Amino acid sequence: MFAVPAADGAGSAEMPSAGRPFTAELVAALVSRGVQFAPLTLHTGVASQEAHEPPYPERYAVPGTTAWLVNAARAAGGRVIAVGTTAVRALESATGPDGVVRAAGGWTDLVVTPGRGVRAVDGLLTGLHEPGASHLMMLEAVAGAEAVRRGYAAARAGLCLWHEFGDVHLLLKDEKRY
Repeated sequence: MFAVPAADGAGSAEMPSAGRPFTAELVAALVSRGVQFAPLTLHTGVASQEAHEPPYPERYAVPGTTAWLVNAARAAGGRVIAVGTTAVRALESATGPDGVVRAAGGWTDLVVTPGRGVRAVDGLLTGLHEPGASHLMMLEAVAGAEAVRRGYAAARAGLCLWHEFGDVHLLLKDEKRY
């Protein structure tokens, strides 16, 4: 199941670039294979801060139906893949210490780190963030520092493009760490 940003009008400072590869044809093909999509609303903040600074607060809304779908997918043994770092922040902000996602909204200033870990997501589709970006801590929280290091080395070797330029990669939770 993918948790995907849904535009609701004005409010974002940037395009939620991780969802750029999701064409109507791709979504239809995934749905035909049983993949579910659960929308959430977020107002993407400016991601290009100085190295090692936390991301800006962002407005978000996780509707009740999305919370239900995420909880049902997890209960059935499925994976929840967030499309973008802001989707991770929204879902993790709506998740209690018990791991249950609830309808929620407002502003999130949550910084997801390896020490905090993730409770709601099993993976993340995201662009390639610049070295030193605070979002790299989130990627490490999902997949582990070694997987992120290897992925970035492969991306550099393959001449992939950074962040807003369209290249996206999938990171999955390292179950051995949890």
